[in-house]
Amino acid sequence: MADPHARSGTPARVERGGLWAAIRRRTAAALASGALEPIETETVPAPDGGIPFAVRVVRAPRRKERAPAAGERPDPFLPPEPDLVVGAIGAAHVCLLNKYPAIPHHALIATREFEDQDSPLTRSDFEVLWTCLVEESGLIFYNAGAIAGASERHRHLQLVPTPLVEPPLATPLDAVLDDAHFEGGVGRVASLPFLHGLGRLRAIANLAPADAAEVLLGLYQELARAFGCHRHGQPYNLLVCRDWMLLVPRARAQWRGVGVNALGFAGALMVPGHEELETLRRGGPLRVLARVAVPIGGP
Repeated sequence: MADPHARSGTPARVERGGLWAAIRRRTAAALASGALEPIETETVPAPDGGIPFAVRVVRAPRRKERAPAAGERPDPFLPPEPDLVVGAIGAAHVCLLNKYPAIPHHALIATREFEDQDSPLTRSDFEVLWTCLVEESGLIFYNAGAIAGASERHRHLQLVPTPLVEPPLATPLDAVLDDAHFEGGVGRVASLPFLHGLGRLRAIANLAPADAAEVLLGLYQELARAFGCHRHGQPYNLLVCRDWMLLVPRARAQWRGVGVNALGFAGALMVPGHEELETLRRGGPLRVLARVAVPIGGP
C-alpha cells in the first residue's frame, strides 16, 4: 500500500488554457488502451418542482470484485494510474480522468500529496478550482466525506463539462436559481425542501484565479459556518460553476437504495437499475434529496 503522505510524482503541467483539450486527448488515449472503463447508462427525465432532473440508469453494472478489508485498499492517487493522468495544475494538484465515468470527460482534481477528504478546503483548492472553470463551461463538485458520496479519503474535487441538460440551462438546478432570496450574503431557494446555502459569483467572473481564490474561500467559509460544516468531518456537498456556489449539509448517503453525491443537487442523479428508478419516481427527486440532506422543518 502506498504511503498516504508520500509524493505522487511530478506530472507535466497542463498548459494555460489547454485543460479541456488535454482532457479530451487523454480520454481518447485511455479509451483506446482500455484504461478508461465508462459506465453505460441511459438518461431518463424526471422533472420535479420546476427542475428538469436527468436520471442516469446504469445499463450494465461493472463486475463486482472482492471489497478490500479496512486498511488494505491503496490510495488510487498515490500514485495515480499513468494512463489516466492529464497533468499538473498549479503546484499542489493533479488532474486525472475518472476511471469509471458515467459522464464523458469526467475528471478529478486531486492533491498531489495526501490531504483528508473530510478536512476543510483551502485557498489552494479554490485557486485550482477557478483555474479550471475560467477556461470553458464546467461544473466542479466536492463530496466531503463518505456520507456525502465520497468513495476515497484522498482530497479530490471533480470536474464535469456543462451543459448537463439541453441548453440554455447549464444544469437542471439553474431552472430555479433566479428565485433565490439572499440574507447576509447567503441565498436560499424556497422551492428546495432541504437546507442549503447559495452564493453568486458573477462579480468575480473576470478575476484571475489567484485573486478569485480569496473571494471563493471566504464565501465557502461563510456558507460552511452557516450550517456547522466548517468542522472537520461534518459531511456536505459543494458545487461551483462560474455563476454560483452551492453548499448542502448531508445527513445520510442514500435513501431506499438511491445513492446521492453532489451532482444530485445539480439535478443529475444516477441509479443502479430500474427498480431504484421507480423508487425515485414514486418519491420524487426533491423528496429523495431532502431525505439525504437535512429536510427543512425536520425529518
